[in-house]
Amino acid sequence: MSNFAPPSAENPKSLTILGSTGSVGCSTLDLVSRQMQSFSIKALTANSNVDQLAEQARTYGAELAVVADPAYYAALKDALAGSSTRAAAGEEGLAEAASLEADTVMAAIVGAAGLNPTLIAAERGAAVALANKECLVCSGDLLLRAVARGGGVLLPVDSATMMNKGLELIEAFHLFPVSGDRIEVVVHPQSVIHSMVSYVDGSVLAQLGSPDMRTPIAYALAWPDRMAAPVPKLDFSVITTLTFEQPDPVRFPALRLAREALDAGGGMPTVLNAANEIGVADFLKSRIGFLDICAIVEETMQRLDPGSPTTIEDIKALDADARRVAGELAAASVAA
Repeated sequence: MSNFAPPSAENPKSLTILGSTGSVGCSTLDLVSRQMQSFSIKALTANSNVDQLAEQARTYGAELAVVADPAYYAALKDALAGSSTRAAAGEEGLAEAASLEADTVMAAIVGAAGLNPTLIAAERGAAVALANKECLVCSGDLLLRAVARGGGVLLPVDSATMMNKGLELIEAFHLFPVSGDRIEVVVHPQSVIHSMVSYVDGSVLAQLGSPDMRTPIAYALAWPDRMAAPVPKLDFSVITTLTFEQPDPVRFPALRLAREALDAGGGMPTVLNAANEIGVADFLKSRIGFLDICAIVEETMQRLDPGSPTTIEDIKALDADARRVAGELAAASVAA
C-alpha cells in the first residue's frame, strides 16, 4: 500500500517521475530540491535527453534511470558509470520504472506514449499525479478502473493550448461525476481563475492562483496535505480586472472537435488525440500551417469508425490507425 501521508523528514515520500527532463518533471524536481529530506527518488525517465537524465539521477540519488529510446541506452549507462543508479531503456524499462514501489508517480510523459506506464502505476495502487491528460482522453474508463483496482488515487496536474483545453474538457468528464453537457469552457485572459464549480443554490466556488505549474505539482506531491511552493502570491490590489468570454467555435475549432469527440464517445477521443499529436508534430517541423492541425484532426475523425475499445491493445491499435490516417493527410497537405 502506498504512503499517502504528507511528506516529511520523519516519513519521506518515495517518488517516480515519468518524463523528468520535461517542464513538469523539472518543476517537480525543483520542489523536491527544496525539501530533499522529505522525498526519496525511485525512478526517473526521459525520452532521449541522456545528459540531463543522468545529471538528475546523480543529484537526487535515483535507484533507476530509464531512457525511452533504446538507441541511447549505452550512452545512459556510460553517463551513470560509478553511480548507484541502474540504467534501463525502452518500453520494458518504462514498465519497470512504473512498477517500482514509489508512493507517488508523476506521469509527465508527453502524449499517448505515457499510457502504458501510467496504467501500470495505477494498477499497483500508487498516487498518480497526472500531468499527461492524453491518458484520460485515450483511455479514461480503462485508467479509472485501474486506479479503482489498485486502491490508489488520481491527482490531475497541468494546462496549455486551446486543443489542450479541449482535451481537458474530456479529462474533466472522466474525473468528475457530471455529464458532458454540464462542463463549460470560458476564455479568461488573466489566467488567475483556473476552475469554477456552480452549485444549485446559485453560489460559485473558484480556485485562484498564480499561473505557475509548481502549485498543482505541489498539491499532488503533498496530497492529502499542502506543502510550500516558491510561487508568487496573488496581489488583489494589482489584479484589478478579471474578464471572461465564451469561446468562438470559429476561432477555436479545437474546442468544437473535442466536444464532438466527447459526445461521440467510444474510441473517438483516442482518434482526436492521435491526430492532434501528428498534426502538432508536423507543425513544429514547419511541414504544415497552424490552422492545418485542426483540419487534419477533423478529417481523421470523419474517416474512422473507432468503435468502443475496451483493452489497452484495442486502444493502441486505434491510436495507430488514427496516426496513419492523420499522417497521410498531413503529407497530402504538404504536397498541395
